[in-house]
Amino acid sequence: MTAGTELLTVPQVMELLQLGRSAVYDLLRTRQLASITLGRARRIPAHALADFIRTRLDQEAA
Repeated sequence: MTAGTELLTVPQVMELLQLGRSAVYDLLRTRQLASITLGRARRIPAHALADFIRTRLDQEAA
């Protein structure tokens, strides 16, 4: 698996963004943060997290 296809768990995203579980699931539910479902497990591609952060930075700068 290459760095571009790294999949993160919800707890990993919680730690990286320093947000609670419900806040991360709200971002997933509202599709602000892209994810895939593998069985019952939710995974967030690392590039989707980077895109989310970049988008938020651009919004803050505007």
